[in-house]
Amino acid sequence: MDTNPIQGQQQEIYKLVRENNKMLHAMRRNAFWGGIIKFLLYTGLFIVLPFWLYMTYLAPMLQSTMQAVNQIQGTGAKAQAQFGSFQEMLKQFETMFPKIGKTNQ
Repeated sequence: MDTNPIQGQQQEIYKLVRENNKMLHAMRRNAFWGGIIKFLLYTGLFIVLPFWLYMTYLAPMLQSTMQAVNQIQGTGAKAQAQFGSFQEMLKQFETMFPKIGKTNQ
């Protein structure tokens, strides 16, 4: 009679150990998949989101700014060319009237 209660306790302990083992494996599996999901989420947050924001908002503004800079540079080049032709005109004028360009000495 002594062996029967001990075997019942051992079987109960064995059931509890198996149930505990199943729970631990499930927790480990859930932690693994949760880690992968977190990695994908943070990857999307720190890599994909800034790229999307750049392409959506910053790229058009940067493009319009670059067009304005190019237009300003073109205007500056035109003004410089006009100034060069103005200097050339002054030299021609001095050659036509040599005494006007020189001061009295």
